[in-house]
Amino acid sequence: MQAYRWLMTEPGAPLVRQGFDPYPPDSGEVVVQIAGCGVCHTDLGYYFDGVRTNHALPLALGHEISGRVVAAAPDVQDWVGTAVVVPAVIPCGTCGPCSRGRPNICRSQKMPGNDIQGGFASHIRVPAKGLCRVDETRLAAAGLELSDISVVADALTTPYQAVSRAGVTPESLAIVVGAGGVGGYCAQVAGAFGAKVVAIDVDEAKLAALQGQGADLTLNARELDHKSLKAAVGGFAKAQNLPLTEWFVFECSGSAAGQLTAFGLLVPGATLSVVGFTLDKVEVRLSNLMAFDARAIGNWGCPPELYPPALDLVLDGKVQVRPFIESHPLDDINHVFHAVHQREIKRRAVLIPAN
Repeated sequence: MQAYRWLMTEPGAPLVRQGFDPYPPDSGEVVVQIAGCGVCHTDLGYYFDGVRTNHALPLALGHEISGRVVAAAPDVQDWVGTAVVVPAVIPCGTCGPCSRGRPNICRSQKMPGNDIQGGFASHIRVPAKGLCRVDETRLAAAGLELSDISVVADALTTPYQAVSRAGVTPESLAIVVGAGGVGGYCAQVAGAFGAKVVAIDVDEAKLAALQGQGADLTLNARELDHKSLKAAVGGFAKAQNLPLTEWFVFECSGSAAGQLTAFGLLVPGATLSVVGFTLDKVEVRLSNLMAFDARAIGNWGCPPELYPPALDLVLDGKVQVRPFIESHPLDDINHVFHAVHQREIKRRAVLIPAN
């Protein structure tokens, strides 16, 4: 079968299937036969909201990719046959920010579905540098398919970086605002780091899914105003003998309401990690950061070196992916995009090409 990809020609227009030739890969590159690619909120932003991509249209979206290397340039031949997760953001590794340990702000980074052709395709050509090897023996022992772990790229690794960077410790309090998608994995990762986790959302089904799967307490923001939410979290902290200071707050909803909720949960010494994205603006009093001696951290992607330990959490059963994903044929992409946008699909959709 000829390699193909589904292209966005303009925002909102039906995605178009088109054949292409991914061979031969250039120096340092590999061709990955895609097992699965997750549908992310960012993809919907490009498609429905007109968020500008760095690569000119037409462009295949998709940056949560797992698959198998089927071809490689002569200088990276050892990758052929390897099962991999492709980083959602691939830094160059040689620029000033990369050399100073800030690969997330690499100005030459390559993000599939934004800077280069993405993963809603049968194949993708990407740099070998940064690929995450998948131990297929452990994968099978965990009862997972290669396509299942496509969501490790971004949906899991982005909150993994956020939790790690924030400095979550055992017996600390982590609050996740936005319990679906990235937020669901953030709750699980924070729990795996030893924190007690409070999940906040407006969707009762998403909250219910996290009970016993990462969240120690769930709160519905539709039922509680900001003051009542903070009081409920404080009551939980007291009951669990947790500190009433230094809370870790993760904003994963990607909504203005969620950002206001997260900012309202600041306490002395708190860390606010912004993981979700929205074009909407919010009005907050930044002096609260000063008054609480708190900090706010943005989180863009995840360095490739953190992918292996993030994947280990999945393969060791400490983070569950299966209950939070559902697979669909890639050729149903137009229907799936609209169904996800309309919230008809509640779990992370993974698109499977007909290879």
